[in-house]
Amino acid sequence: MVPTRPAAAPPLFLQLAAHPLRWQLLTELAASDHRVRDLVTRVDQPQNLVSYHLRRLRDGGLVNARRSTFDGRDSYYRLDLERCAVALDEGSAALHPVLRRGTPDLPVHLPASGTVLFVCTGNSSRSPIAEALLRHHTNGAVSAVSAGTSPKPRLHPSAVRVLQERFGIDISGQEPRHLDTLADHRFDHVVTLCDKAREACPDFTHHPRRSHWSMADPATSGETGRAAHRAFERAASEIDTRVQHLLPVLATTRN
Repeated sequence: MVPTRPAAAPPLFLQLAAHPLRWQLLTELAASDHRVRDLVTRVDQPQNLVSYHLRRLRDGGLVNARRSTFDGRDSYYRLDLERCAVALDEGSAALHPVLRRGTPDLPVHLPASGTVLFVCTGNSSRSPIAEALLRHHTNGAVSAVSAGTSPKPRLHPSAVRVLQERFGIDISGQEPRHLDTLADHRFDHVVTLCDKAREACPDFTHHPRRSHWSMADPATSGETGRAAHRAFERAASEIDTRVQHLLPVLATTRN
C-alpha cells in the first residue's frame, strides 16, 4: 500500500480569497479605500457580516485600516496590494515550486494617455506629490493635475524637498489651486487623498472613475525637525507605491 501524506491546508491567501463575500470585499478595496458602511452598500450584505469578513482579511494581513482624519469615529479600509502579491506568489509555490515567480515587479505597462485629478484639502503636500509622481512615472504621457478644496497659500517646503531629494522632481515653481478652477475640465480618473476632501469633493457631470486613498497629512504629524521630514518621506513613499499601482488601471480603463 502506498502511504498517503496528511492533507495540507490550502495557503492562507487562497482560504481567504475563496470565500465569495471576501472576494467581493477584496475587489472593492482594490479600486478604492472604503468605510464599512460604503462596503455594506456595495456588496449588499449586513454590516455584522461585512465586519466579520473584514476582520478575517485584516487578521490575514491582506487588508489594513486607518482612522479617518475627517471623522475619528470612522475608519477607512485599504487593500495591501504588495502583501496580496506576495501571498498569492506563496500560494502558487505551495502547489508547485516552479510556479514561484518571486516578488512581482511594479507595473511596467504605461497608459498611452489620460487625465487624472488628485484632490486633497490644502493642495500643498499629498495631492501635488501624487501629481508630480504620476507625471514622472508616465514621462508626461498622462495629464496629471492636483487641486484642493481649501488650498493653502503655498506648497509645503518639505513636500518640495522630498520630491527633489528622492525623485529628482522640482515643483518649487508650482502653487496650490482651488478645485473650483477645474470645474469645466474633464478627467478620466479623480483620486481623493484625504478623508475631508473625499466628503467635500463634488460629483463631476462627466462621471470620471473615482478612487479614495485615505492618507494622513504629513504636515500634521506633530513631529519636529528631522522627524517631521521623515513623515513626508513616508507619505511620498506610500503615494509613490499607490501611483505605480494605479498605472495598470489607467492603461486599461478610459472614459
